[in-house]
Amino acid sequence: MNRIKLLLFLLLGIIYYSGLSQEKFTVSGSISETKSNETLIGVTIAVPQLATGVTTNEYGFYSLSLPAGEYILEISYLGYQTLNKTIILNQNTKLNLQLEEAAEQLQEVVLIENVEKTDLRTPQMSVSNLAVKTIKKIPVVLGESDVLKAIVLLPGVSNAGEGSSGFNVRGGSADQNLILLDEATIFNSSHLFGFFSVFNPDAIKDIKLFKGGIPSRYGGRVSSVLEIFQKEGNSKEFKANGGIGIVASRLLLEGPIIKDKAAFLIGGRSSYAHLFLPLFDIDNKAYFYDLNTKLNFKLNDNNNIFISGYFGRDVFSISDSFVNTYGNTVGNLRWNHLFSDKLFSNLSLIYSDYYYGLKLDFVGFEWNSGIQNFNLKYDLKHYLNNNLQINYGINNIYYQFNPGKIVPSSEDSGIIEEQLIQKYANEFAAYIDIEHDLNDKLSLAYGLRLSNFNRLGQEEINVYANDNPINFNPDLQIYEKADPIGTNTRGRKTSLKTYTNLEPRISMSYQLNNDNSIKSSYTRLAQYLHLLSNTNSPTPLDVWTPSGSFIKPQLLDQYAFGYFRNLKNGDYSLETEVYYKKIKNRIDYIDGANLIANNAIEQVILNGEARAYGLEVLFRKNVGKFQGWLSYTLSKSEQRTPGRFATATNGISPLETGINNGAWYNTPYDKTHDVSVFGSYDLNEKWDINANFVFQTGQPTNYPIGQFEFQGLTVPYYGLRNSERLPNYNRLDISATLTPTKNKDRKIQGEWVFSIYNLYNRKNAASINFSNNNETGVNEAVRTSIFGIVPAVTYNFKF
Repeated sequence: MNRIKLLLFLLLGIIYYSGLSQEKFTVSGSISETKSNETLIGVTIAVPQLATGVTTNEYGFYSLSLPAGEYILEISYLGYQTLNKTIILNQNTKLNLQLEEAAEQLQEVVLIENVEKTDLRTPQMSVSNLAVKTIKKIPVVLGESDVLKAIVLLPGVSNAGEGSSGFNVRGGSADQNLILLDEATIFNSSHLFGFFSVFNPDAIKDIKLFKGGIPSRYGGRVSSVLEIFQKEGNSKEFKANGGIGIVASRLLLEGPIIKDKAAFLIGGRSSYAHLFLPLFDIDNKAYFYDLNTKLNFKLNDNNNIFISGYFGRDVFSISDSFVNTYGNTVGNLRWNHLFSDKLFSNLSLIYSDYYYGLKLDFVGFEWNSGIQNFNLKYDLKHYLNNNLQINYGINNIYYQFNPGKIVPSSEDSGIIEEQLIQKYANEFAAYIDIEHDLNDKLSLAYGLRLSNFNRLGQEEINVYANDNPINFNPDLQIYEKADPIGTNTRGRKTSLKTYTNLEPRISMSYQLNNDNSIKSSYTRLAQYLHLLSNTNSPTPLDVWTPSGSFIKPQLLDQYAFGYFRNLKNGDYSLETEVYYKKIKNRIDYIDGANLIANNAIEQVILNGEARAYGLEVLFRKNVGKFQGWLSYTLSKSEQRTPGRFATATNGISPLETGINNGAWYNTPYDKTHDVSVFGSYDLNEKWDINANFVFQTGQPTNYPIGQFEFQGLTVPYYGLRNSERLPNYNRLDISATLTPTKNKDRKIQGEWVFSIYNLYNRKNAASINFSNNNETGVNEAVRTSIFGIVPAVTYNFKF
């Protein structure tokens, strides 16, 4: 309570101090594009004669306070014509502006919203933006543009290999990433077991990835935040665009409901390769479909309403006897309100659901599981002056976890309906973020997040001797499940366990000169949800579980330091960062852990710790016919689970070994070297040529180190966890985009994209399995590869 009082006192002091400056007037409003009225994020509004300026927020709003006088505002945004607007400021002024696309658009390849020198001043670091146009240029497997395949080309970001779900940031696991689509949480970001992401690039407006220096308004994950905003819809005229590929097609429609006041957006995407399988007498199916929607209503200059949603499903079946269905459903109702020209607010009511269903006719039952949450959040942004901005708000999420329900598929199946114990929790947070320019060289961003997690009651709770759900067998040197000595029942309105954490954040930028700056940051984060998975990559069947009496929340401390430089007036740029992070209470699993349909998951889980550190380098060419980047990451990611500490009363064996004898071992996402090169060349008006090359150290794995005979069977045995590696991974992809010049004067414009994935047909190892050859009787290693060379062609259109 004393800390909260201190924080409020500090806030009041800052507000009082800011009021001592000379009287100023405020010019505020929104920035949008001319053709569609779509608001623009990150537009720079600069006042050159005062060497000051601001950028628009996530909803295109800005607020700029200046002394009385006449000024020229310079409004700039990459890919749009710079607008110079003269204003005479003698009172508070509302000024909504629109930008026109540049006549000759830059074929930009940018990883941040702006490549101008002002970026050196912002204290925000470890953050990357990807333009949608850039994402569509990057060659990918089967020709389908993909957000997740694009971000793994950034430094510090990787995945578990081809055909794997999710992504890993700075040595963290996939479940440690908070993925937000229009503020709603996406729990599974992949289609078709990782071959595609759930994000339709046609519907996306803005993408931002936070790897560190994460603002206090975000919480709940300890590795990264991937924030994606959908387009709002064209309120001027009807537009359509889409694409037809070899495995999937997409269509996006947008237009006005009330011209200049309200608009809609609806986009659909579906794969259809399964439709041709019956021609080859194949009964199996694997396909996906999704739907993006958005409505926006401008009630007046101070109020806007947004309704957005996403629905996606994957279906995989084998002869209709095995049918697997899974996917996300999210919805968000938002209200933007301007209390004044300096105070902007956003109120959101959010629903998110991840569903997993399985039908097994040959055994006679259906299985379904999932996680739901209801989220109410209220955010405010206070523009005290050009050098001081404050963000603050609250956020409350109610969770319902369904670990699994078994339902008989027919009355004569002999299967009894069974519901695994459902779990409930509530997570509340309040935060404050301050952006403060102390002088023309030093800028700070600092804040505090107070999070509270309440694990609620459930129908049945196991009780264990000495409160230990796991026993250690010193004779066999293994961990074993403990038998419950009883059970308790607690109502959903009661509290089983409560955790409260203070999560401070601070970032600093010091501009050495016009072209060089150094930045540093410290981030503290708490994660209360855990993904139960003993695979390197998440699968649709993985189950989320909340922290509680036996599973503690993960706690992160991350430090980062960076040097940033613009070369040749921003034509080139260099970004380097080093980081170190440590995570407490990272869950680990005992050998032989069964995670599926387990009502007592605490019997197979141990709390450990993790750490990661590394160097990231990003060199970019930002302008010209040839653009691109070189990304390099040198890193280490480890975790350990030492034996638990024995006391006179807790019943723990003093001889516990932990996992791997308590030593540090490589996480499945540890990759010493990670190199990505992307290049785009604007050959002429018709042709664009694009290519990317990837090299990665092979991911950690386990190989047998010996074998023994048992009752006539040959049984392999393994050494320490993740002590071996798969072979190094490398791949070259190319693509060429043909835009016929005759399309320029047509209402319907189109382009052809020709791509080749894995140009030199390298058989990268997804796994290596060891078995006994039935013909020779000799043990052998068998490499499994997902893709060789894959050509593709896609036709994109718009009108």
